[in-house]
Amino acid sequence: MSSNRYPPKLRERTVRMLLEQRSEYKSEHAAFKSIAPKIGCNTDTLRAWVRQHESNFGTSASDSNLTISERQRLNELEREVCELRHSNDILRQTSAYFAQAEFDRYWKR
Repeated sequence: MSSNRYPPKLRERTVRMLLEQRSEYKSEHAAFKSIAPKIGCNTDTLRAWVRQHESNFGTSASDSNLTISERQRLNELEREVCELRHSNDILRQTSAYFAQAEFDRYWKR
C-alpha cells in the first residue's frame, strides 16, 4: 500500500486513538484488529504506523512505566502542544501578511 494513500493527519489521529484505547482491549493485536477496519486500512498498515510513531517519539518504553492518569495527562499535553504549534503557524502567517500589506502601503505613497 502506498504511504500517500492516507493523509498524515488521519494517520496521526488513528495512531493517537489506538494508543489511547489499546488498554481497553485484551491485546494489542485485538486493538489493531478492531480499529483498522474503522478507517479502512489493513491491520499491518496500522501496526506499521504505530511502530513508526513509537520509534519517532520513543513512547513504547517510556509509556509502559506511566500510570493511566499520567498517560492521560501526557496525551492532553501533547494535544495542547499540537494546538499551540498550529496557532503559532497561523499567527506567523498572519503577521507576515500584514507586514507585507504595510510594506506595500508605505511604497504606494
